[in-house]
Amino acid sequence: MLRAPSRTSTSRSDTLLFLSCLAVSAGAIALPDRLSQSLAAGIRDTALLPLLWIQERAEEGRTGRARFLRVQAERDSAALAAQSVAALTAENERLRALLDLRGRSPSTSMPAEVLHQSTPTEGRTLLLGLGRRSGARTGDPVVSPEGLLGSLQSVGMRTSVAMTWAHPDFRVSAVTQDGSVLGMVAPSSNTEASEASLDFRGVAYRDTIATGTVVMTSGLGGIYPKGIP
Repeated sequence: MLRAPSRTSTSRSDTLLFLSCLAVSAGAIALPDRLSQSLAAGIRDTALLPLLWIQERAEEGRTGRARFLRVQAERDSAALAAQSVAALTAENERLRALLDLRGRSPSTSMPAEVLHQSTPTEGRTLLLGLGRRSGARTGDPVVSPEGLLGSLQSVGMRTSVAMTWAHPDFRVSAVTQDGSVLGMVAPSSNTEASEASLDFRGVAYRDTIATGTVVMTSGLGGIYPKGIP
């Protein structure tokens, strides 16, 4: 018949274990930094390894659950938005047929790097690191993150010269963001090259535009796509 360990012996064992851990901790604190770090790394790689593994799995489960919920919400939103795409496309085609408008041609973009100015004294043109081999064509619009930058003036095999909006020959048909005022944007002739600005010309006399109104390309003329600020 087995005898259960007495409460006194169990308490004594716990006390000895506690004192041993306390002695090891005090010794680790007294050790030099290099030795204490090595000791801590050894404990992590041996005695604490199962606990660290459990902690990593718990963290992965928590982040995986949050990621799953986020992806599920995005999927539901995309599915809801996709349900109306077919109806909107059909409605757009019917309206274009009623107004006798041709379909909108898809626009593509190509990244380009500004190499340097085409000539040392010309600050209104830029040399871009793409040409005919990349699919660039004369007259293609050049767009920056801030908006329309200009158009390609000449295209070589590997490089192109872009005419910026500060060039005297730059013109683009534009419209206010709400579509109420239509006009032509061109560089101002009353400012110096270092202080270049644009004029919104051809606006009807009765139309007024508030300061800060966003002006975008109208798409008329077929050179610049519609909606570029």
